[in-house]
Amino acid sequence: MFYPKRQLIITWIATLLAGFVLHFVYEWCPNAVTALFSPINESLWEHIKLIFWPFLGAALILNRDRPGGVRPWLLVLPLLCALTLVLGWVYHVTLGGEAMWVDIALYVLVMTLGFWLATRFSGPFKGVKWLLPILAAAVLAALIGWFTLYPPEGLLFRDLAAVGSWLPLPC
Repeated sequence: MFYPKRQLIITWIATLLAGFVLHFVYEWCPNAVTALFSPINESLWEHIKLIFWPFLGAALILNRDRPGGVRPWLLVLPLLCALTLVLGWVYHVTLGGEAMWVDIALYVLVMTLGFWLATRFSGPFKGVKWLLPILAAAVLAALIGWFTLYPPEGLLFRDLAAVGSWLPLPC
């Protein structure tokens, strides 16, 4: 699918800024609604909200009046969230990194990769198999909501700012 370069760049910048702002929304206005969209702590899982919601918004904006155009973006979205978790795990847990500039660089890298990947697909997007990205994004949104309200035990959901990044890995 073709996207005007100017529109794509402006949307990419706005998406990055939306993620930066979302990082602080819960701190500014703590309640259950803002908790669904903004990280409530510094856990790896909570930070996928910074990818999921802005990227989903960008996909919807860029593909309005384009039937089926959002499907490649929804296909890429769960992959970006998984990549964010993997990179966060490697940097914070395995390497014990705590530099904010690295987190920001990883965020920009993942979001840039998402925009690039989503624009590599071309249509037509028809058939049952293209319902899977929609289903995957819906399941991921439900998991984000569920784990925000009822976070399970585990390193993925632990507030790394409170306990430090260097945690022993279970055998």
